[in-house]
Amino acid sequence: MSRRRKKQEEHVNLERWLVSYADFITLLFAFFVVMYAISSVNEGKYRVLSDSLSDVFQSPPTSISPIQFDNALQNQPSLSEDPDFINIPIPEHDKNLTPPENPELETLSEDITQAVQPLIDDDLITIKKSDFWLEIDIKSSILFGSGNAKLSEDAEDILATIASLLKDYPNDVQVEGFTDNVPISTKFFPSNWELSSSRAASVVHLFEEEGVDPKRMQAIGYGQHRPTADNTTESGRNTNRRVNLVVLGQGDPRQIMQLRNQSLKQATQENGDTFETDEPSQGFNPIFDIQ
Repeated sequence: MSRRRKKQEEHVNLERWLVSYADFITLLFAFFVVMYAISSVNEGKYRVLSDSLSDVFQSPPTSISPIQFDNALQNQPSLSEDPDFINIPIPEHDKNLTPPENPELETLSEDITQAVQPLIDDDLITIKKSDFWLEIDIKSSILFGSGNAKLSEDAEDILATIASLLKDYPNDVQVEGFTDNVPISTKFFPSNWELSSSRAASVVHLFEEEGVDPKRMQAIGYGQHRPTADNTTESGRNTNRRVNLVVLGQGDPRQIMQLRNQSLKQATQENGDTFETDEPSQGFNPIFDIQ
């Protein structure tokens, strides 16, 4: 008979607790490392924050009002009395805006007047000169077709003549597009904003092709919001559909443009933007009678 083997007794591991102890020690070490990192303070940043708070809470109040205004800015004379007009602060020594000498504007005015005299006689172009800029007002009827921004062939010839005179001068040129208040809604021109801006850009592109430095030019579209005539009459709407070439004189361009915007606002104070017409018998079309 085979001798039955005695079952070998299993060895009891009395050191299993070391595994759990090692895990606990590791977690405890990580915990204290994180706590130390959180408690570490950047002394430089803390000092800056402390000084800033001290200055705020220890400085004496200058007004009992929660909103304080600089008295100097409040008393500063404004270039416009219109409450909707945002004035740019002007340095103290420039507040009077003494007109600089701009002999080139006088020369340009005479040359352009001589070049487009027939159109001036037909009341299609108007030239105005101020102490700070030269303004050439061109009726859009001789520049563009109805409801589009593509220059006609006659318009290209007229503008090329003007560009040949402008390119020899260093003055900045601002091209401004205007429309009447008749709404337009087409694929390319959803509103008068796009139409006026595109017409101004078309003139700028032609000037660039004719040699005028593009860095001197900018195109601006005012849409229907700068009328100079009554939009309730056909003649008034025709006057408001225009492109202005503004040649800036010497001086701070920011201040000159502020004066320019003021003059536009003053010219529109008596003319609204609401679409109204008192001429229904003429079959006035609000979409296609835009030039």
